[in-house]
Amino acid sequence: MHHDDSWGPLPSRPAYSLLIRFVLTVLLLPLWWALIVVIFLGFIAFGIVAEILTVIPGFEKGFLGLIDKFGDSVKMWPAWCVTLPELRHEGDAAFYRARVDKRIASWTAKELAAQKAKKAPPPGPHDIPVREYRGVGAGYVVEAARARDWELSHDRHSDPLRVVRLRRLPVTY
Repeated sequence: MHHDDSWGPLPSRPAYSLLIRFVLTVLLLPLWWALIVVIFLGFIAFGIVAEILTVIPGFEKGFLGLIDKFGDSVKMWPAWCVTLPELRHEGDAAFYRARVDKRIASWTAKELAAQKAKKAPPPGPHDIPVREYRGVGAGYVVEAARARDWELSHDRHSDPLRVVRLRRLPVTY
């Protein structure tokens, strides 16, 4: 499959570094979330006032594009934060294996339920960030996904050091 080292488990981070990042997460993450809410409310307030400007050709499309770009680029859990389970289980491959398996099993169950009900499958994205698989590596994510009829996404690039993007294989009857 993937013989590149970047697809393997990432090295364990030093405990003191994780502890510092955990403390900063506890202190700064609520401020981060508050900032996201304030910016979102600012978009809503501007959108209400700017309703008058929708007579200008292209204004509405540009404003919606700006909101989409903001939503795509801002993460609720930034890469710098460390949660308590991550602090406690750094380097524990079984913990990360269980996280990956749980995420893929959840997506698979939703997909199968939609197929059984003859409905459209739930929309993606089906991304697994590095915080979910760092102890087992991106290669394990791909192996676990293939066992459940998932594969790497062709239209969205996966970066094994940041995120693995998956898609469900088409169903054949």
